[in-house]
Order: sequence, then structure tokens, then C-alpha cells
Amino acid sequence: MAARDRKKPTLKTISELAGLAVPTVSRALHDAPDIGAETKQKVRRIAAEIGYVPNRAGVRLKTGKTNVIALILSTEHEILNHTARMISAIAGGLSGTRYHLNVTPYFPKDDPMVPVRYVVENRSADAVILNQVRPEDPRVRYLLDEEFPFATHGRSNWREGHAYFDYDNETFADLAVTRLAARGRRNVVVVAPPIEQNYAQDIAIGTARAAKTAGIAARIAKDVTSDDSTDRIAATLSAMLDRDPTIDGILCASTTAAMAVVATLEARGRVLGVDVDVIAKEAVNFLTLFRPQMLSLSEDVVRAGDFLAKAAIRAVEHPTAPPLQGLEVPDHSSFRTGPDAGLKPAS
Repeated sequence: MAARDRKKPTLKTISELAGLAVPTVSRALHDAPDIGAETKQKVRRIAAEIGYVPNRAGVRLKTGKTNVIALILSTEHEILNHTARMISAIAGGLSGTRYHLNVTPYFPKDDPMVPVRYVVENRSADAVILNQVRPEDPRVRYLLDEEFPFATHGRSNWREGHAYFDYDNETFADLAVTRLAARGRRNVVVVAPPIEQNYAQDIAIGTARAAKTAGIAARIAKDVTSDDSTDRIAATLSAMLDRDPTIDGILCASTTAAMAVVATLEARGRVLGVDVDVIAKEAVNFLTLFRPQMLSLSEDVVRAGDFLAKAAIRAVEHPTAPPLQGLEVPDHSSFRTGPDAGLKPAS
């Protein structure tokens, strides 16, 4: 291959291939409103075909923008079917725009403020997306005070002032506990997220309400969360069953926790769907294939990721406009069951 062929594609390269002026190409790539849709599509197609990547440093010098959205994630979050799908969905939501996704992980023992401050102070992205939001999350407070564009997967106590998408975990817990009670379960344990997280508190509220209405016992498991390792979840549940063998219903806030719970129950000779029920939420229809006797409710993480991408872009491009806010509310149609889920609890 000649040296000329190995040169990095530029706006001039696209200009020559498209038969357009360089300024027109630039404006098309930046989604300028005065450029027609056909021209934008043509320019973006050529850019993709030749592998054109904008010079971020140059873009920043010219516009003060990076055209980057930073997704800041904790590494402890469930990767099996939730986080990976979320990353894919956000990337998909940014597809066709001038924005690119950078994923910035941080470890559980790290200060979660560090990656947020880095992005803001270095202006390494135009907006950030956060998850695992706490009611009075210091990251949210900091971003609001700095007037830096952001969106959250989950709601803070300052939700009126920022973009978010959330899953109604209070309704999820209410529906799940109500379903367990309808199946004859009277002693329910909930493997919830860490209680300092907003959605854990929502799950606790929904659980308490449904248990009171149904007249059954339901409690949040102590000393273990749905974010813990499968070994810890299994050991803690085994100890709980030793102390109270009448536990007959378990609600899990994650797919990984649900699998650990089922493995523990089966190791102890408990028959799933007969003398104990396990119910969880999931982003991919996996649990009822893993064990048809399980109960699950679907969570549309693709919808969440796409919404958060659009909300982050809006926060960047229309900072004075009302923030985009969305909520997925599960209902009875959200329940999934496996092909052999007709087993009934023992009388």
C-alpha cells in the first residue's frame, strides 16, 4: 500500500469523495440545521466507509466541545445482563450523532467523585451519565453546582433539576411480593441493593406496602445485598435458612443474585416452584430459561440507555430547556414465566 493510501482520512478526503466543499462537510458532520438530511446521510456514510475520525483536540479548540459523552460506571454493578446491555444501548442512542461514548469505570473502594471531577475539571467530555444514584448523591450535587450537563440512571432527591431515566422499583417490589403472596408464600426475604442507593429504598417501600396488604411477612435480608459476590449471597442465604427454614419466597434485585439464590436452594433440596419461589427482574429473558419455574419481570434497559443518550445530548445542546426525564413502570404484562412454569406450591 502506498504511503498516500495510509494517510489518515480528513475532511478534505470526504469533501473530494462527496463532491462538496470542506465547510459543508464539516457542518454536515456537526448536524447543522441548514444542511439537508440527504447531504448529512451521504457525508456520514462516506466518513464511515473511509474510517474518518475527527481530531478531538482540534474540535475542542474550535468549538469548546469534545463531542464525547462519558458513562461513569462502578465495576461492582451486575455485568451479566444489565450493564453490558446498558453500554450497548447508550452507544446505540448516540449512533448517527456527532457524539461518541467513553466508558469510565471505577472500583468499589475508589472515591466515586474522582472520575466525575476529572471529567469536569479537564473538560474531557461534554456530559456525563451516572448510575447507582443515591438520594443525596454528592456527584449529582457537584454537577448541578458546576452547571455541567449530565443524566442519571436513577433519581436523586434533586431529580426536578436534572435529566434521568429510572425503573419504578417501588412498583416492581409491590408486584413481585403480591405475586408471591398469591402463590401462597407467607415468609418472604428480599435480597436488595445496598440500602444507601435510591432504588434500594424504593424496593423496601414497595415490599412493605405489598406485604401489609397481603398480610404476609416480608423483610430485607441483612448482611447481604444484590451487589455482593455469589459466594457471599449463597453463604448468607444458607445461614438464614438454617435459622428460619420456613422462608418460602425470595425476591432478588439482580439476575446474578437470583442465580446464586436458586443454586443455594437446590443444594439444600428445596424444590423451586413447589415449596419455594424466587422472583427477580432482568434485562434479558434469561432466568426463566435457566429455570422455567422461576418468576421474573422484564426491565427495558435498551429503552433506558437510548433515553439517557438523548437526555445527555439535550443537556449539552439545550442547557436552559427542561431536562428530559423518563420512568418505566412495570405492570402485570411485565411478568415472564418459563415454558414449564405450571408447578404449584405445596399446600
